[in-house]
Amino acid sequence: MTSTTSCESCDMPIETGRYCGYCTDAEGNLQSFDERFERMVSWQARREPDSTREELEAATLAYMATMPAWQDHPRVAAAGK
Repeated sequence: MTSTTSCESCDMPIETGRYCGYCTDAEGNLQSFDERFERMVSWQARREPDSTREELEAATLAYMATMPAWQDHPRVAAAGK
């Protein structure tokens, strides 16, 4: 039986490591906040095409606040205030 855990950046199930392939660069390092944020906003836009950019960004920041990789990032912390 294979044990799975979750990516600390997006919560996708993974078998090893801290981050999934979607959240890392070619060397396996976590992508920058800005790159990850834009990709997550784009993903959210596909799920909720009628939402405004402002709504998508707010929802993405709220979600990122629940992820260990981002919860202490200044932009995420500022959005929670």
